[in-house]
Amino acid sequence: MVAKRMIVVLALCGAAGAIPAQQAQQPTQQLQQVQQQMQQVQQAIQQLQTQQAQQAKADPRVEVASHISGTRPDELRATPIAGVWELSRGFDIAYVSADGKYAFTGDLVELGSNTNVTEMHRRELRAKAIAAFPESEMLVFAPKDPKYTVTVFTDVDCPFCRKLHSQIAEYNHLGIRVRYLLYPRLGPNSESWTKAEQVWCSANRNEALTRAKLGEALKTKPCANNGVTRSYALGQDFELQGTPAIVLADGELVSGYLPPEVLAKRLQDGK
Repeated sequence: MVAKRMIVVLALCGAAGAIPAQQAQQPTQQLQQVQQQMQQVQQAIQQLQTQQAQQAKADPRVEVASHISGTRPDELRATPIAGVWELSRGFDIAYVSADGKYAFTGDLVELGSNTNVTEMHRRELRAKAIAAFPESEMLVFAPKDPKYTVTVFTDVDCPFCRKLHSQIAEYNHLGIRVRYLLYPRLGPNSESWTKAEQVWCSANRNEALTRAKLGEALKTKPCANNGVTRSYALGQDFELQGTPAIVLADGELVSGYLPPEVLAKRLQDGK
């Protein structure tokens, strides 16, 4: 009887000893899994760092952008000055050092050729913006076979805008196609803005513009979703100082009125 009891006790002791051994194996396996996961994370980080280094080597803008908070590589452009980069956001242009510690604004001029490098880029940006603006939202006065196209920001009440439009037939005769964008200088909630909306919302916009520039009161009511807001916003982006504002095909901005023959000569000479 005693022998049987000893056997039972030994069996219980063996079972009790076996439980901690199995439990001890589980933390070991979990630790190994965690270590494997950490190794995978470290490998992923190393791969990412390698890729970033390769990108920076292939495109130095990546490295410069990393030093300037919120900057994308495609906003940067190399300049003729070593270590200085052009940073453009919308139509705003500034210059930054490659290490991201310094920035300055102003026009960069290449003295040898007297070329305004900054203005050349502004022209590119303007030309792209004009090209992206739907021509269906412009008021176009064109000859049968145009030689040149200009885009003019115009205000119904602007005296020199009226003078330019009074000679529209002469511009057309010289082969100049004129595309108007409505730009009430005084902005929203002004009388000029209401007139611009009336022109836009007329069945015949070209005719309505001519009548409005002659001082005729239009009876058309402003309509919803008209294009005045969009053309005005574009003019604001261009930081227009007044009207008329003539944008040439290459994006050059000519502020003010030019007589037909003067504008034609300028377009012909490519100046």
